[in-house]
Amino acid sequence: MDPDIAELVREERLLDAARLCSARGDAHEASLLYERACDWASAAAEALRAGESARALELAAEADDEALAGRALALVAVDPAAAEACAQRLARRGRERWAARLLEAGGLAVEAARLWERAGETTKAAALLEGAGEAAAAARALETGLRRDPSAWDVATALGALLARFGKLEAAVRVLQRVPSDVPLRREALATLVPALERLGLARAAADAASELASRGGPPPPEEASPAAPAVRTRLFGRYDVAREVASSPSARVLECVDAVRGERVAVKIFAAWDARGSGRDALARFEREVRTMRALDHPNIVPLRDFVPEGPAIVLAWMAGGTLERTLAAAGALAPARAVEIAGAVLAALGEAHRLGILHRDVKPANVLFDDAGGARLSDFGVAHLGDVSTTATAGVFGTLAYMSPEQREGRPATARSDVFAVGVLLREMLTGERPSPAEAPRVLPSQAHRELDERHDAAVARLTAARGAERPADAFEARAALLALPWPATADALGARAVERRSSAWPSAGRLEVRLDGVVVDGWMDRPVERVPLSERALARARCFARADHPALQTVLRVDRDEGAIWLGVPPGRPLDRALLPAERAWLEAALEALHGTGGVHGSVDEAHVVLGEDGPLLRFAPEQEATATVDRDRLALSRL
Repeated sequence: MDPDIAELVREERLLDAARLCSARGDAHEASLLYERACDWASAAAEALRAGESARALELAAEADDEALAGRALALVAVDPAAAEACAQRLARRGRERWAARLLEAGGLAVEAARLWERAGETTKAAALLEGAGEAAAAARALETGLRRDPSAWDVATALGALLARFGKLEAAVRVLQRVPSDVPLRREALATLVPALERLGLARAAADAASELASRGGPPPPEEASPAAPAVRTRLFGRYDVAREVASSPSARVLECVDAVRGERVAVKIFAAWDARGSGRDALARFEREVRTMRALDHPNIVPLRDFVPEGPAIVLAWMAGGTLERTLAAAGALAPARAVEIAGAVLAALGEAHRLGILHRDVKPANVLFDDAGGARLSDFGVAHLGDVSTTATAGVFGTLAYMSPEQREGRPATARSDVFAVGVLLREMLTGERPSPAEAPRVLPSQAHRELDERHDAAVARLTAARGAERPADAFEARAALLALPWPATADALGARAVERRSSAWPSAGRLEVRLDGVVVDGWMDRPVERVPLSERALARARCFARADHPALQTVLRVDRDEGAIWLGVPPGRPLDRALLPAERAWLEAALEALHGTGGVHGSVDEAHVVLGEDGPLLRFAPEQEATATVDRDRLALSRL
């Protein structure tokens, strides 16, 4: 340190020392001295001069210097890894808003949304999540904010608008009707409420809401973006424009992007634990191993590598528009045998190429099988693959997904090419039967039991792939593929056979489910919720089915038909009995519930004070197990108009 400056520091004249440092061109030291003197703004300015943009942002945020922090933020956001690390430090210091702004400027919308939510900016968080394609997460954020503050009418209005945009009209009406008439946001709520009521066919309620909206000046004009607002940067590594976040894990994030050079959609996988210690180093090693593996592999059934970005580090893969096999199985259950074998054959072909080059995958599972635009199956995620001589095996370690891991891997013994074959066999059995595999239980369904056109030959082929002893399995992926393709596999699923698949039974015991609390309330011990029971009869069951099919939130929930005990279980509606006249919005809400019930062919027959509960979220109609012979749709409507 300069002697003059050192002398000033010894005399505790820190500001004078900092100014002298700055005058002599040592911006870094000047920044440190200003920080010691708690002059955050000057420290930030000097850090910016010294090229320390991340530190400058943290200091400017401490000083609440908007202009200085904005300049620093624009510089930090250029590097996604540095931006994320800086945002974490800002968040730890209680500067969630600046951390969120930094992540948003860096194109990390989902991460930014979480911080905006922590900062109390619920509607901003929801807008980011919806823009990133996470509409369900946006709705959950708004619902959480509304539970935290039931009078947050901006949150209620945003939630109602979101629900309406995604066709959840009844839920949207329920939320928007809660916005009081004496708050400014009532006009915005009405602008969404009117078309929602019209689409539900509630003409009278829609007319009343439209009249109120007209008296308030009509729909509010659309908001214009502030010209001073900084544009959100969504380009990574100078080339990849971020569309949305697809998945994330403790070690990596996957983003859907558009390659500005090639003009094609790609998946950018960014390693997210670059500064980690211990297991973070292992994760980084796996990431680098995946890069080497993907470079070595060039096969039509393997997701192709487009680029490697060392400064991320990140890899760029071709975009697979068809989604994952995991999603396909969740939606469709069992697949047609020919399609299942086609997928298994593609995976085995990919593994055969990998094994030929000395690479074991070790994590074959539905989430790692993707489909391209044409429906072709491609194997991905070689992050736990072992590069080496497959004839000498590889240590299994803790990698892989347990249900698809071979017995030798689960026991900690070396993995071989036959271990990957085992995983494909488990995958094929799941595609054929629809039964999710379990490492703790043997399969309950054979392929021939799930499809009438399959027989013992097909059962034996799958059993050979999944043999407990490795020596009994095919020697490699090519042999396994040839064995499967040697058999005929029907191209259509046998619907009757598919329905005969026996699902795993519940782990819960059949007895002792209901508990009686000290206050006499009956509670479902499995779900920890109070229940009501009404006697089971054919008439009550028919009415319960109508309630269940109507599926309206203003109708009491039908939980279960317990034939052993001869009872129908109902959810206990929270709230108090009706002790006043219904408000117009409440009556409209119950009208919608009755319309849904009538649409199933049901009639309530007991619309009266005893069957209406006033809850926090609006009124609710209780279930009535019996009805009078004279009950009709018109009588239901007339009875409601009198409440």
